[in-house]
Amino acid sequence: MAAANDDDPVGPIPVERDPDDYDRLRRRVLWSIPVGLYVVGSRAGARRNLMTVSWVTQVAQEPKLVGIGVERRAYTHELMTEGGVFSLSFLARRDRALVRHFVKPVQDADVDDETGVGIMNGEAVRQASTGAPILELAVAWLDCEIRHTLPLGSHTWFVGEVMDAGAADSELEPGTATADDGILRMEDTRMNYGG
Repeated sequence: MAAANDDDPVGPIPVERDPDDYDRLRRRVLWSIPVGLYVVGSRAGARRNLMTVSWVTQVAQEPKLVGIGVERRAYTHELMTEGGVFSLSFLARRDRALVRHFVKPVQDADVDDETGVGIMNGEAVRQASTGAPILELAVAWLDCEIRHTLPLGSHTWFVGEVMDAGAADSELEPGTATADDGILRMEDTRMNYGG
């Protein structure tokens, strides 16, 4: 049996459909689901990372729970599994180029272990109460302790309880966000992920 490669269609293919044509159509439809772009911070001991993430949603109101999907091969996955915490930095649309700084593990970091203040890939960070890094320029942020994990094929769904949150109020006030300064979404970039 030949091993499947990353370009082979995944999942069931309806009868009498061309697998490649169907796979392209399915990806386009899945990519059309509205998705935000965030930077997830992770920490285990002295190791820290920031990574661009798109699969994020609130999953419960009592307690306040947020779920995020993280690829199992990602360094962030390792840190979240070991450290049990994560942060989410929400970015303004005007900062869309920043997400590209965090598509690979952070290589350039100078963060004080005691205070959590420093620089990661050229961006200023501070430490959340859990110890996970938060981008200084975030228009809003959440700090979470992991309560549940669910392995889902290529990814793990981490559910965190919100322990702390903050916002630059002008960015989140109803009626003040515009196309230029709202919260960053996938369609604001040339990136796509999923499908």
